[in-house]
Amino acid sequence: MSRGIRAPANLPELVKTAFARARGDGDLHYFPTQVTILPVGNVPFQLRFSPALANKPKAPSPPAGSSPSRRQQAPPPDPFADPPRALFVADLGPAHYLVLNKFAIVPEHFILATRAFEHQTDVLAAADLEAALACIRAYDDDSADAGELFVFFNCGEHSGASQPHRHLQLLPVRRMRDGLVEGQEKEEAEGVHRGGEGRSTWDVLADGADLAGVPFATFAEDIHLGMSSADLFAAYLRLYRRACHAVAALNGDGQPTGEGEESQALPPATGPTRISYNMAMTRRRLVVCPRLAEGDVVRSGSGSEERPVGRLALNGTVLAGTALVKTQAEWDALREDPGQLAGVLARIGLPRRMGDRHPISRGRNHAVKGHKDDQRTFYHASSQ
Repeated sequence: MSRGIRAPANLPELVKTAFARARGDGDLHYFPTQVTILPVGNVPFQLRFSPALANKPKAPSPPAGSSPSRRQQAPPPDPFADPPRALFVADLGPAHYLVLNKFAIVPEHFILATRAFEHQTDVLAAADLEAALACIRAYDDDSADAGELFVFFNCGEHSGASQPHRHLQLLPVRRMRDGLVEGQEKEEAEGVHRGGEGRSTWDVLADGADLAGVPFATFAEDIHLGMSSADLFAAYLRLYRRACHAVAALNGDGQPTGEGEESQALPPATGPTRISYNMAMTRRRLVVCPRLAEGDVVRSGSGSEERPVGRLALNGTVLAGTALVKTQAEWDALREDPGQLAGVLARIGLPRRMGDRHPISRGRNHAVKGHKDDQRTFYHASSQ
């Protein structure tokens, strides 16, 4: 078991205190939300609405006197090159630090960033994953019962990524539940899990069996808090490479070609990634979701009255089972027609049949036929 990178033992309290102070002092922007639960097939999905996001502060414009060519050439500011002290949480090992998200939808949202500039679109390093697991472990070990962390990563133009400097994002799961009144949530989800067995409320999608029920492909492996850095990185590479193979297996009409997968060279373990994808990590599971689109149009009305009212964009929090809209029209349209949410989800990635269905226990002697790099992965494909 590797403990090379250790997060502060009191990390949950550090984050909570820093968030309260920064919010009170006006050093970060918190955008409250309304929330409802919408059914996506048999999966309960959070839909949140934050009208204040429409007024999110924008980066300052170039000086009026600067030339057009200079304005075009000026790179956008890097928020992780020199983070404000008011948002700083803690150092984490020799190559990373933790900082609050300046624009928070979920309270206590914080970020794991590299000290030196590393590309967001490169394959993650073992240290990135080890540092993320160290944070998850700190929340799990917390004596005050801080709960669990959901970690996500956006990579590529279709993933919802917005900054080129490498960073992973971390959300306390208990704060992701803010606004979910138990009785109301159960009532709204009554039609989601029929038969009375199992839960009828929202939980982190990446952690449960519901992952097999979403309309987009995912690839997952079980992990654990004592996992070595090398084993965790190997699991990530297997999932990333499976996702790359799946994307490569699509032909022009969106159907799997079914050939040539094994003969393809393995995607490199370093350097630029071949695909857009989201990654999610919890204390139990690592998930990769290849992305083909960031989102799609939301419509209102029907027949001749149907019209576009906005666009639903999704980042790595889709693997938690959450989505966010910024306008009243989008909020109303999706609640009136929850099938639209399922439709958008079906168009952001690969068809579900191309991914894993029901992940079960993995061991060293189980491998996926045709994947020489997958030495610890076995999946049962359902008959759906």
